[in-house]
Amino acid sequence: MRNSGKRATAKRATAPQSPASSPPFRFYDNRQKYLAFVTACNEKSAIARRAADEVALLRPTPPAVRLFDAGMGDGTVITRLMRSTHRQFPTVPMCVIAKEISLEDARLGLEKLPDRLFEHPATVFVVTNLNYAEAPRLRPREAVSAAAFNWQQLGLTGITADQYAQQIEDLGATLANGWQTTPSLKTGNPLVVRPSVLVIYREDHKFLLDAVIPKPGGIAGHYDLILASQPWRARMGADFKVQKVLAPLARSLAPGGRLLAIQSYGHDPGLEIIQQLWPDEQPFQVSRHELLATLRRELAREAREFDLSALPDAEAVFRYQMHTLPSEIGDRIGTSTLFAAWNAAIYVNQIEDERLDAVVTNGAYLEATQKVLQKYGGLWFNDEAFVVARRRD
Repeated sequence: MRNSGKRATAKRATAPQSPASSPPFRFYDNRQKYLAFVTACNEKSAIARRAADEVALLRPTPPAVRLFDAGMGDGTVITRLMRSTHRQFPTVPMCVIAKEISLEDARLGLEKLPDRLFEHPATVFVVTNLNYAEAPRLRPREAVSAAAFNWQQLGLTGITADQYAQQIEDLGATLANGWQTTPSLKTGNPLVVRPSVLVIYREDHKFLLDAVIPKPGGIAGHYDLILASQPWRARMGADFKVQKVLAPLARSLAPGGRLLAIQSYGHDPGLEIIQQLWPDEQPFQVSRHELLATLRRELAREAREFDLSALPDAEAVFRYQMHTLPSEIGDRIGTSTLFAAWNAAIYVNQIEDERLDAVVTNGAYLEATQKVLQKYGGLWFNDEAFVVARRRD
């Protein structure tokens, strides 16, 4: 989720580059920082709880309730959202399409799938590395030869979650082939080698799900709920975020469908740590109000089909925190806790490595981190959410 594309969860290239030909370094390509952040903080569970509120408002139509995750990450959020959807619609077929470019995250996300398929057998789960304009329809915009477009389908056999897990684990070679990337020499962004789609369902429910299982060349889209959690880099402009992400996703909503977008908000102790060292740092300059106004302009006449009202702060802004024991924050704070808090602060506020050398060398970062943790008795961050709803009429 903090994106190159959902949460620009730390993506990395699959092939090493020589120093002379190395592309520009990108902060979110540092997977260690990403993993440390998601382990130390509960943002994913907070986002899943917020998304569950939207599920309660859905009114799906046959043949299925349709969900789209605009950045699967390690699968924690989407699988929790599937749990909430099962609770709300226990007997309704479910079609879930998840966009993910990272091979590591595709593997981690699929590892969480067996229990979902066991509890809700009428489920079709799709993961794809197509971009935002293509993924909702599961079809590349440009003509791609049949050999280049990698479409895989797996009907899981058996009746236990363990059997499904073993078959999904056996997909290692399929994922390694379909989720190859190469870094752009200009931007460092990972570029997809083969556009890929992987469709998974239970074989014993294939007949029931015939109208739900996507077919190559068919047109998907028309989603009841789209989740776009941290799908962009904070410092990108509103036009880029709208044209590349929000507008294509909004146009993929079904009548009555809802797009829940979530981004970092700031105004929290995490940003205060950063401003102790860089007083003028303001990484979150594009608010939900500006994004919705820009989306209205981009949609033009189509905007009348949508509700583009921004939620008030009391409903839009929510908090997540770093896990700490009560005894960890006191006159002296352990080094491991300070390191975890510092990593979370620079991760959320998107501070590139080349800017860190000076403050890390003189130890100023630990002093700043300890000062803020002692001031607030812990560390938390703010996200803001907004909803784009397509009108039923």
